Amino acid sequence: MFCYQCEQAAKGEGCTKIGVCGKQPEVADLQDLTAYVLRGLSLVALEGRKTGNVISEADQYTVALLFSTLTNVNFDPEYFVNAIRQIVRYRDELRAMIENTGRDLQLPEGPATFEPAADSAGLIRQAQGKGLKNYPTNDPDIASLMHTVLFGLKGVAAYTDHAQILGVKDEEHYKNFHEALAAGWDGKERGLQEWVGLALKVGELNLKAMELLDKANTGAYGNPVPTQVPLGHRKNKAILISGHDLRDLHMLLEQTKGKGIDIYTHGEMLPTHGYPELKKFDHFYGNWGTAWQNQQKEFPTFPGAILMTTNCLQRAQQSYEHNLFTTGLVGWPSVTHIEADSTGYKDFSPVINRALELPGFTEDEDRGHVMVGFGHDAVLGVADKIIDAVKSGAIKHFFLVGGCDGAKPGRNYYTEFVEKAPKDTVILTLACGKYRFYDKDLGTIGGLPRLIDIGQCNDSYSAIQIAVALSKAFNVGVNELPLSMILSWYEQKAVAILLTLLALGIKNIRLGPSLPAFITPNVLNFLVQNYDIKPISTPDQDLEAILGKKAA
Repeated sequence: MFCYQCEQAAKGEGCTKIGVCGKQPEVADLQDLTAYVLRGLSLVALEGRKTGNVISEADQYTVALLFSTLTNVNFDPEYFVNAIRQIVRYRDELRAMIENTGRDLQLPEGPATFEPAADSAGLIRQAQGKGLKNYPTNDPDIASLMHTVLFGLKGVAAYTDHAQILGVKDEEHYKNFHEALAAGWDGKERGLQEWVGLALKVGELNLKAMELLDKANTGAYGNPVPTQVPLGHRKNKAILISGHDLRDLHMLLEQTKGKGIDIYTHGEMLPTHGYPELKKFDHFYGNWGTAWQNQQKEFPTFPGAILMTTNCLQRAQQSYEHNLFTTGLVGWPSVTHIEADSTGYKDFSPVINRALELPGFTEDEDRGHVMVGFGHDAVLGVADKIIDAVKSGAIKHFFLVGGCDGAKPGRNYYTEFVEKAPKDTVILTLACGKYRFYDKDLGTIGGLPRLIDIGQCNDSYSAIQIAVALSKAFNVGVNELPLSMILSWYEQKAVAILLTLLALGIKNIRLGPSLPAFITPNVLNFLVQNYDIKPISTPDQDLEAILGKKAA
């Protein structure tokens, strides 16, 4: 086992005995083998496109399976054993289709020719030589960029999968995804600059994936609108839903109508309260708990059933394991999993029945509220007010403070940064990093809230659209706007988003709480020289450097 794809890699170097996330060595190895075998499927899929042979299910399976190897998604070794065999079946079926056209398919020895062992133990042995330390290069900087490309693709896969679940797909996007995943195993020699270019290409891919997902979410559930979300609870039975998937939430809301159960969001599901088609359900009540890394402290006290829909799962404690359910790609061996049928429908009866068995909340509690629903449609709807406030000097600067939250020390920086930001500045935020300050009352400027929650991590697309619109309004480049990005990262979706920002030429990004272990000094130096990317320091020092004056 060697894994350093997340910010909490052991000793800042990599996990070698067991994942900090709870991932067992055999699961880590099987995930490496999954990625390796997926490269073989991508190689054949690219050849298939040359002869007009495409298996759409294989394209979708590729992104879903790569997503399942992202941090805190699936911890079940048997899941990956079965997945590897399915990948090979798709690969061989596609190969046969190509060869039936009379084409002699010649591919390099490796993932395209891999034959899986007959049993799980054999697969685990085969996985030993397929990890991050076994890449086809002796250059540490190229290896660093190859790993960056893979980790970025895992983030792209997550957003692409969310979109395809809602029926939004793009053939060219799948082709480009296969090309990036096959790179390094396709027999083509690439130098350092070519790998830099490919990493930026992954950023472009991620922008497309977020565009597809934005279209999917808003097409199905409407454009988010500013919405107050209670942080307390009311007397009733309860289900807590965490993760990111809006379709799962919608199905759960439909199936719990009239059953005397309130639905609460957790973690990255908080922004879903702003979607009009989800707001229609009067039992869609509020948000309970905070960010993903606190679930082992918070879930034992939730008096209902809990449903995890995507990544951000931690090992369930015995005190609540029997109340926890997983669905979609997320999974833990001992936790009940809800499967979808052939149409994508899921029967959440086990979750509902467990919620009815449990006591639920026995009294009301008012803990205030937070505002969500400031997607690009809502913010651009008041763009004239924002522009006027900037021109009048009422708003001096915008800070995008967001990203992943995590348990590692150093993340209080983001709380302090927001608290110390001058009152003539606006804080844009997104993803679970906002839980460091989401419930703080920062007041208003000209009737606009100083704290604007744009949404989930994929709603970085909204942030980009807002920045582009403002740059056009002021007739300046995005880098000339009074806008600074203060980002926190934890897993691979954050890597994909960072690559997107770099691909768009956005500079002066501050990143923390620590820099990725997979970035070598030479690659970091390239990022500093070309994009002025820098690690966070202290809130006071960074505010002074950005604003040219000391924080209040």
